[in-house]
Amino acid sequence: MSKKVILIDGNSIAYRAFYALPLLNNDKGIHTNAIYGFAMMLTKLIEEEKPAYMLVAFDAGKTTFRHATYKEYKGGRQKTPPELSEQFPYIRKLVQAFGIAQYEKENYEADDIIGTLSKQAEQSGYDVRIVSGDKDLTQLASEKTTVYVTKKGVTEMDVYTPETIFEKYGIDVEQIIDMKGLMGDTSDNIPGVPGVGEKTAIKLLKEYKTVEKLLESIENIRGKKLKENLTTYKEQALMSKQLATILTEAPIDISLKDIAYKGLDEQQLIPLYKDLGFESFLEKMNPLEKDETSLKGISFTFVHEISEEMLITDSALYMEMIEDNYHQAPILGFGIKNENGNYYIPEQVALHSKQFVEWLENEHMKKYVYDAKRSIVALRKRGIEIRGISFDLLIASYLLNPSEHIHDLSDVAKNHGYVDILSDDQVYGKGAKRSPLTDEERAEHVVRKADAIFELKDRLITDLKENDQYDLFIHLESPLSHILADMESTGVKVDRNRLIQMGDEIAERLKKIEEKIYSLAGETFNINSPKQLAVILFEKLGLPPLKKTKTGYSTSADVLEKLQNAHPIIEEILHYRQLVKLQTTYIDGLLKVIHPETGKVYTRFNQALTQTGRLSSTEPNLQNIPIRLEEGRKIRQAFIPSEQDWVIFSADYSQIELRVLAHISGDEQLIEAFKQGMDIHTKTAMDVFHVNKDEVTSQMRRQAKAVNFGIVYGISDYGLSQNLHITRKEAGEFIQRYFESYPKVKEYMEYIVQEAKQTGYVTTLLNRRRYIPEITSRNYNVRSFAERTAMNTPIQGSAADIIKKAMIDMAFRLKKENMKTRLLLQVHDELIFEAPKEEIEKLKEIVPDCMEHAIELKVPLKVDYAYGPTWFDAK
Repeated sequence: MSKKVILIDGNSIAYRAFYALPLLNNDKGIHTNAIYGFAMMLTKLIEEEKPAYMLVAFDAGKTTFRHATYKEYKGGRQKTPPELSEQFPYIRKLVQAFGIAQYEKENYEADDIIGTLSKQAEQSGYDVRIVSGDKDLTQLASEKTTVYVTKKGVTEMDVYTPETIFEKYGIDVEQIIDMKGLMGDTSDNIPGVPGVGEKTAIKLLKEYKTVEKLLESIENIRGKKLKENLTTYKEQALMSKQLATILTEAPIDISLKDIAYKGLDEQQLIPLYKDLGFESFLEKMNPLEKDETSLKGISFTFVHEISEEMLITDSALYMEMIEDNYHQAPILGFGIKNENGNYYIPEQVALHSKQFVEWLENEHMKKYVYDAKRSIVALRKRGIEIRGISFDLLIASYLLNPSEHIHDLSDVAKNHGYVDILSDDQVYGKGAKRSPLTDEERAEHVVRKADAIFELKDRLITDLKENDQYDLFIHLESPLSHILADMESTGVKVDRNRLIQMGDEIAERLKKIEEKIYSLAGETFNINSPKQLAVILFEKLGLPPLKKTKTGYSTSADVLEKLQNAHPIIEEILHYRQLVKLQTTYIDGLLKVIHPETGKVYTRFNQALTQTGRLSSTEPNLQNIPIRLEEGRKIRQAFIPSEQDWVIFSADYSQIELRVLAHISGDEQLIEAFKQGMDIHTKTAMDVFHVNKDEVTSQMRRQAKAVNFGIVYGISDYGLSQNLHITRKEAGEFIQRYFESYPKVKEYMEYIVQEAKQTGYVTTLLNRRRYIPEITSRNYNVRSFAERTAMNTPIQGSAADIIKKAMIDMAFRLKKENMKTRLLLQVHDELIFEAPKEEIEKLKEIVPDCMEHAIELKVPLKVDYAYGPTWFDAK
């Protein structure tokens, strides 16, 4: 058995790694160079030394017992760079994941902890290795203790033993502290004796051995100035020696048995490496190879008959559905993991068992799931209401890693360190290559998913709490998933005949536009062929080609928009394309997904997709129905109530992002304008153009509106000039005058960018995070985009949080008031309900009340509402 003890000076090594390695970032913007260097050093030490005991000692704070002796001890040190400060929590996580003990003691330094433990280890007969970036610890070298001091980088070290110290300095180990007492130490602000450097100190110690003996023999010193300084600074020399002396009997609450080396904890280390982006370390650990070998042999029960021990509270439950659209996918089986074991229950056993269904519906039986919304919707379609969901792995992971494109549970599990799981594609195959599994193979795969949920729950909750995101998880996103499940299950009624009629109308319009295009071109051609269109535009009509692709000249939308005034054919082509998209994407697309029995469409809301926290929807996407084009707006006429004598009721936040900006920036002018109920675009026009209210023209207001919303998105002078079709100089002047009118908005924009550069992320009012690693990019364009993202995300993300909170409050009020009204859709800042006509008056009261008081800001939130026989009329 190894009798080797390794003691590491944590702060010293972290500093050394930080300054030795270039500044690195992970994909969340967190600086990682010190962590990376620390990991390199730990890996090398463990591989080469194979220790039995290991400790990383940290400094507990800036003040120690030495400050009582000398207030200026370590004074004058530069403040720790924020790029390094942010890495210390990760270094501590790294040490823990390596299975290494770590310790700090209030009022003492890491050196004192190391000094005390090294002497304990020596006395127990162990060989000690001390690792530091600081030569101070060389005073601890002995026959049993070797001191390693980093020389270049963090893995190349100078080795100090009593012999090497004598070779280097010509003095004994015990005299190191005397040398420090005489020459001082600028890094620790130990004063020493003025005029005495290393050479002089060593020369004196060779003759007099110690500071004390030297000071007793001052009369024998040759050299007037040296003799004078030693006499004047006698007490300072003794104090300096005392400051430089590392304690070997510090009152620490840790002993050798507490620092036994446990070995790597891959369940912690792999997700940490993934989080930090340390691909080279991951490759060395080879987690993929580990997956394939460790996947063999999880112990579980294939259930043919339900028993009570399987169905207890605090169980992880995974429902296997391998098709993405859970509205219609078959359930294949259930995996359950709890303290009693692992179980696989086939669908035919589970859903035909009264006992199992009662357990699902029992709210007192706490269940941990992956994607609560999916579970609720799929089971509800089978007449079962799952209750008691207390943890959702998907939502927890999304809040912690909003930039991850999460697909199935295996991605989430691996991102958080549960490597013993394969993806559905690996297990079942893809598309046409999908191969059926045996019952046993499927059972093992599904049980493993339940096991991952069970094992990861506490770890993710801890991470959420560390990020101050647990409240967001518990009080916003978790209840919201149940509301979204209700909305998805309800669906939205669509008038098929009206859609068909609109399709016919668009087809007629397209025919007329086609004829007009052919007339302007002087010939017929395939308008949908970019190649043929390019020939017409750039060869026949002689328009200037603006962009070239591999296949010829580009006819993309951005090119055509720039050519809009060059020829009347351009406007017709753009209109043609818009109508074709309406026809294919929205008319034909909606007709395909109308349920044949209910006449409804059932969208799926993506709760764990966008980095801002905004919801999106898919199959069909009901949030992207065009509103700028008249024909696009009319598509909303096809959305109708699902019951007779009901109406569609729509409520929309007014300028929510600008109100959030006023709150976050604290700009008095902006706040006052909203409090006075002024039209904010008119107010901005008054300020920017220096005119009175009655002098504001419609064009001034339009330009002010573009500036207002542009500021929210961190718009540049170039971007604004393109939006308003003005010169870049004019746009720059607009922005400058805006910031002069609202100076605290500018302060906020500058502050939030700096904050993001320091922390690597920005937060919303409810602590939702968005990581922005590109904000320190050397590429100007990439960095500029990241800066705009930093400015906008707290605003857009807070607006998303507010409407989500409003949805939760509305659901509560509707239930409390025992109303029949149903929430159907959330589209950006708008909530759409269907309601019986007799509840409209009540809705006029409670909808604005809930939405306007979802979160209290420094400015009032304002909601506009309307209702009518279709969604189109409710505007």
